[in-house]
Amino acid sequence: MRTLALWSTGLVKRRAGRLAAAAAGIALAVAMLASLGSFLAASKATMTHRAAGSVAVDWQVEVQRNGTPATITKALSAFSGTVKAMPVGFADTKGLTATAGGTTQTTGAGKVLGIPGGYPKTFPGSVRLLTGSSTGVVVAQQTAANLHVAPGDKVKIARAGLSPFTVTVAGVVDLPQADSLFQVVGAPPQSQLQAPPDNVVLLPLSTFHAAFDPLARSRPDLVTTQIHVRRSHVLPADPSAAYTTVTQQANNFEAAVSGAGVVGDNLGAALGAAREDSLYSQVLFLFLGAPGALLAAALTSAVAGTGANRRRKEQALLRTRGTSQTALLRLIVVEAAVIGVLGSVAGLGVAAAIGATMFGSPRFGASTASAMGWAVASVLVGLAVAAVTIVAPARRDLREATAMQARLSVGRPRRPVWMRFGLDFLLLAGSLAVFYATSRSKYSLVLAPEGVPTISVSYWAFLGPALLWISLALLSWRVADMILDRGRPLVSRLLRPAAGNLSSTVASTMHRQRRALTRSAVLVGLAISFAVSTATFNSTYRQQAEIDAQLTNGADVTVTESPGANVQPSAAAALAKVPGVKAVQPLQHRFAYVGADLQDLYGINARTISDAVTLQDPYFQGASASEVLSRLNARPDGVLLSSETVNDFQLSLGDTVNLRLQNGQTQKFTTVPFHYVGIVNEFPTAPKDSFLVANSSYVARQTGSTAVGAFLVNTGGQGSKQVATRIQRLVGTTAKVTDIQSSRNLVGSSLTSVDLSGLTRVELAFAIALVAASGGLVLALGLAERRRTLAIASALGATPRQLKGFTIGESAFVAIVGLLAGGLAGWGLSEMLVKVLTGVFDPPPAHLAFPWAYLSLVVVCSVGAMAMAAVLSSSRARQRVNEQLREL
Repeated sequence: MRTLALWSTGLVKRRAGRLAAAAAGIALAVAMLASLGSFLAASKATMTHRAAGSVAVDWQVEVQRNGTPATITKALSAFSGTVKAMPVGFADTKGLTATAGGTTQTTGAGKVLGIPGGYPKTFPGSVRLLTGSSTGVVVAQQTAANLHVAPGDKVKIARAGLSPFTVTVAGVVDLPQADSLFQVVGAPPQSQLQAPPDNVVLLPLSTFHAAFDPLARSRPDLVTTQIHVRRSHVLPADPSAAYTTVTQQANNFEAAVSGAGVVGDNLGAALGAAREDSLYSQVLFLFLGAPGALLAAALTSAVAGTGANRRRKEQALLRTRGTSQTALLRLIVVEAAVIGVLGSVAGLGVAAAIGATMFGSPRFGASTASAMGWAVASVLVGLAVAAVTIVAPARRDLREATAMQARLSVGRPRRPVWMRFGLDFLLLAGSLAVFYATSRSKYSLVLAPEGVPTISVSYWAFLGPALLWISLALLSWRVADMILDRGRPLVSRLLRPAAGNLSSTVASTMHRQRRALTRSAVLVGLAISFAVSTATFNSTYRQQAEIDAQLTNGADVTVTESPGANVQPSAAAALAKVPGVKAVQPLQHRFAYVGADLQDLYGINARTISDAVTLQDPYFQGASASEVLSRLNARPDGVLLSSETVNDFQLSLGDTVNLRLQNGQTQKFTTVPFHYVGIVNEFPTAPKDSFLVANSSYVARQTGSTAVGAFLVNTGGQGSKQVATRIQRLVGTTAKVTDIQSSRNLVGSSLTSVDLSGLTRVELAFAIALVAASGGLVLALGLAERRRTLAIASALGATPRQLKGFTIGESAFVAIVGLLAGGLAGWGLSEMLVKVLTGVFDPPPAHLAFPWAYLSLVVVCSVGAMAMAAVLSSSRARQRVNEQLREL
């Protein structure tokens, strides 16, 4: 024990700098894993919380014929996890009639609901009052527009086989979650595609019973009862586990009541969507965390490797004095333990500081158990890195080298086995093969079937980028080794301006040290490739999240008119006068039959539509956005079709396509000829499935109606929420106004809802630290090990300029090779990773978004660190010649 204590004390006194450098590498690995892991746990918990919080009614339990509302309500109230259960009546009506302003309006079929008192308070977000009072009879916004009614007007509700029931409107409401409210309970998810009813009236439950209990006795198929349930949201933090829990609870209840009630599990549906995003976040953690941890381990290995010769000499000296291999191994383990513990403690401290500074919590918002779990895992990784990079090589030296061999520091290094067998080329070929297999159009990285509890990730898809990273590292090693070996004359000529007549000597020195220099250059290249690929992916992700939000919302602000409203394009003039509005474009929304398929039809002004929205090239197929719009503008009867429609009908450009459109005067569908001019994949406000885009002027002329479905408003990307508020005050309740800022948290994957900006800064800061350490630290330690050469040259009269030639030559070589190899590898990895992770992006990017400012900072930090290392090494060699010669 006394020997171990003396050895530890000596290490701290004599090798403090080298210990700190090795511990810094481990600290980077531990800090990165602890930070990213804790953020991952917090992100999953956030996804679960937001998914559960987005649901207004957790369960809609439809009462079956072998049950009664009272028994099902009682069973639900007693069921574990139920907070509140309330009966809601549903009835079909053949139509609604109202007389207002001297005219009588009649609608088609609709739904009438019986709502118990306190329903909006129990289920927040289910009903939003727009005008009037929520107490009494209320109608949906679209219904009010169709009937031209306001609070105080009377509405007649048609009942099959019975006289109409008359009610007085007390208010107008919006039903934000109408899709789930009017779902077919018990039907599979793929069949829930019908749109919610246009005409909806909500009655107090007592009024509903008075109006529809007689109908229930004569036509029970037209009247049903659902029990709406609010469930406890105390769930597992992981969305997948929460989904499984909620689904099992729903199945358990159905079994408990013997099928007398069927559960419409809205909470499970929301969690089912979030679990896919959860796995994508896990995939991103693997992409962002694993390379950084491996790189930090390689940095630690490189730091330890720079002192390998010195360590072997020390071991040889101790062995000549009788120290056994077992005792030497204990000393090495002590050194590794000191480095591992120091690095782990420092890494956890850095992670906690990052969490407290950027996320307001040392735990990054994760639970204490999750944060502690990731901390322990990170420390174990740190200790493992210390063991692999320090203990394993030293143990190999002890077993394979004699004491005399350990004292030899000169020898001709053999070519590595992998270089002789061309492993770098084999790995590159394997990477391209895997990438080809995983980038096909029907490949899915994350598979989450609807309604199925199992979910899987095809992790082997990351084999392509991993093999590419390794193969490019080996390939850059091969090239760097070839330059220093066979290209020695060229290196000598290039060094002449800095080293003068010592350029040949410097080139020879670099040749002898080519393994260490090559290792440093490759490490710098790996660090830069990690920084480039991480930064490019993050930048591309932010770019596509913004595009996705605008695509879904339509524009910075979108004003959607009520169906059936006859709003003219001239209404755009009033919107254009609202402060903050840059441009307004009307958008027609109709329906058209393509054969037997009913599709959405959007009428636009192809010449001016780009004034309000930015149309991306991936929205179209076979040509750029500007080319497709030019074609549409050049042909008045042109139409853009989906690729599915083109394939189904075997169409070629210019073919005639006969569509059936509803005439605005007669309300009958008539055949209208169009000519196919291009393919559209995505379009603002359009659904994900098939749709059509045509010229609004031609559609208006053929249908006899210029009615507008929506107005797309451009605010120049500034103050969209404020502009939306002003427009809502202008249009009142006659239209729905949405802004892009609100849509960012609602569209795409849940990943866009989680704030990744702070994590991005953490990742990029770690990347810069790795780049600077890989370049400056490793190079400085390597030059320190070669101080004998610098000291001898200085003692023999080498000038400061010639001494700088030694350090500048090595630094320039490492910088140039590292930057070129890292830049090319980073670009290749970015292309491959974005393609593999296509599921994260919606729509897929047309091009990568390179953060040039950050990449310039990476280059400056890398070159600056290496230049500083070179200057300090040459200065130290001149200042302490005698002392260094005595030590050698």
